[in-house]
Amino acid sequence: MKAAPFDYVRANHVQHALELLSQWGGEAKLIAGGQSMVPMMAMRLARPVCLVDIDRIAELKQFKLHSDHVTLGAGVRQSTVEHSAELCKALPLVAQALHWVGHQQTRNRGTVGGSLSYADPSAELPLASLVLGANMQLESASGGVRSVLAPDFFLGPMFTALAEDECLTAIDWPIWQGAGIASSFEETAIRHGDFAMASAACQLQVDDHGKFTRLSFGVGGVDGTPLVFSDLAVQMQGQTFNEETARELAHLAASRSQPGTDIHANADYRKHLAAVLLHRVLWKAYQSACKSFRTH
Repeated sequence: MKAAPFDYVRANHVQHALELLSQWGGEAKLIAGGQSMVPMMAMRLARPVCLVDIDRIAELKQFKLHSDHVTLGAGVRQSTVEHSAELCKALPLVAQALHWVGHQQTRNRGTVGGSLSYADPSAELPLASLVLGANMQLESASGGVRSVLAPDFFLGPMFTALAEDECLTAIDWPIWQGAGIASSFEETAIRHGDFAMASAACQLQVDDHGKFTRLSFGVGGVDGTPLVFSDLAVQMQGQTFNEETARELAHLAASRSQPGTDIHANADYRKHLAAVLLHRVLWKAYQSACKSFRTH
């Protein structure tokens, strides 16, 4: 199948793109890397009247490291993050998630903001943004700039808090500080590079006695949006872990998901898979965090 007919306009700068979105009144869609929008158009799941190309807007491709967070322009290529030693050090979970995103060619074109904006519940970066508590910067021609935290940004499958005249321009990713920090990301797909049947992500911090000082974890691909389990994480504060505890916590969290059934897997299998993957990332990250004290 081919895309329906559409107009095409290349935006020269952010304000130009915002004015075009306002002008087209919801019938325009932004495109940067095209790794999400083009397949949807080819299957006619998306039929924009106009495509606004923001790929050559330099300000969207910039990033800056601060003491407590990283600001990534929405147009930053996924491969830019993947191959930047300083970004991988500051955001290890994002780097681990990117390993599972498509293939190298996909990441060479795909943008961080594009993956977040299209909000596929099986995509890796939305899950990482929820686990880390990323903050989305949204701009419009009329309303200026507003900030939306990840839990409030993802509203449903392929549905976000972005208004029709808004553009995601930057994302602030928190940097965890101190010793005893570790993260892990795992997923299962039919083939590497396909969207996940289920995925799991975790970032945690422990003290030198192995007690949790901070914990955040979640699953993707098993509900309308990725899920994080903040209440369960809070209950683990000051506690230690063993592998059975990790397994119990993973099963409790996965039981809250509501996966669908398709030709690849039924709902029960996806829920089981989520529990297995979540146990794996929790235990792996915990062991790594505790080991970091023994190696210093």
